Amino acid sequence: MLLCVSASHKTASFELLERLSVPSSPVAPLITEHGGECVQGAVVVATCNRFEAYVDMDEPVTAGVALGVEATLAAIESATGVPARELEGSYTVLGGSEVAEHLFAVASGLESVVVGEGEIAGQVRRALTESREQGTTSAELERLFQRASEAQRGVKNSTAIGRAGRSLVRLSLELASSRIADWSTQRVLLVGTGAYAAATVAALRDQGAENISVHSPSGRAAKFAAKHGLHAVSAETFPMAVAHADLVITCTTSEHHVVSAATFAAGRTAVEAAAPAATGCPVDHSGRRLVIDLGLPRNVDPDVATVPGVDLLDLETIRLHAPLEELQATDAARDLVRDAARRFVSVGERKNITPAVVALRAHVFGVLDAEVARVRARGDEGGQTEQALRHLVGVLLHTPTTRAHELAETGRADEYIDALSALFGIEVADSATSAERPVADAG
Repeated sequence: MLLCVSASHKTASFELLERLSVPSSPVAPLITEHGGECVQGAVVVATCNRFEAYVDMDEPVTAGVALGVEATLAAIESATGVPARELEGSYTVLGGSEVAEHLFAVASGLESVVVGEGEIAGQVRRALTESREQGTTSAELERLFQRASEAQRGVKNSTAIGRAGRSLVRLSLELASSRIADWSTQRVLLVGTGAYAAATVAALRDQGAENISVHSPSGRAAKFAAKHGLHAVSAETFPMAVAHADLVITCTTSEHHVVSAATFAAGRTAVEAAAPAATGCPVDHSGRRLVIDLGLPRNVDPDVATVPGVDLLDLETIRLHAPLEELQATDAARDLVRDAARRFVSVGERKNITPAVVALRAHVFGVLDAEVARVRARGDEGGQTEQALRHLVGVLLHTPTTRAHELAETGRADEYIDALSALFGIEVADSATSAERPVADAG
């Protein structure tokens, strides 16, 4: 049974999501550890807008959902220090067929702050890759996440949702445009050199920005600047660059604030000390400055908002200003997601009913073989009686086999299995035991 424990921008504050985003150790292995044999596998999707654990539970376990949630919350507390009581009211629990539709919608950008944003698809794929490396996937989770990627591509190729939605980067710049008359005159400082930083450079240039510098807390600014045609800012000159910039955009994975009120103070002091020596004139700090924080955990200390002349735009603010999605594109995308989820569940149900069908056929053919042996012992010249018996059994099994798959697709496989037990005394073996869970390398 699949289970999803989800905390997202729809249910939790960014402050809580920020705390969940910096675990001291990977969460998925801890879920399998806390869940013991009840948990077949776990994959964790953690982004700036959500923290979700997808758990494959041993289906026959009584109260499987409660056990899975308990294991997940215990793992979160172990890895992040956030106790279960603080998470109350900030997460939702999905089970069974709901899980596939939810993940497919997430991967397609339908659950993002900005509907249709494309970054999430890569994050979902990376979550599966990380769980493979950690040895916490299962056959069903592999199938779930692979189908999620297929659903995402189908939505992207068949609807206008990608054009309707915009990335957080582009939305933040659109919000900034209300304060910026001419992007070509703006002195822009970018902090970070990852995938978001590259997307930010492209979006800035689309807006017309020309004067862009970059700083990397991890020391990769020079390489990134050379690749993108920017000016690299060293650690020594960083405070001055912050104070001098009209727009500062941060998008790093640093676990600590990279810009604060103290950064502005140090930078302005340095600028004031340098400017009179060069020009003989005092520095004017009266112009408005804008800081955009796209990081999670936060890259910018909230005290920046107290610096005179500086405005702070963070993910919380961006969420509040996210535009309504184009309904037609979103409706079409959700229809595709629902269809993909139904197909996923249908295939899964067929797999779950297979052991029952096999058990029935084994029972019937066992009886048939015994009767054929008796017929042969009495003398069945030409094998006509045996042929007739085998044809009759084939005809009789056709309807029960077809009915098994029909019931499975409507979630009534248990009724079929119960009927086999009541009518024929057939006990169906647990199909979950036939698939082994990948085990992490103990070395």
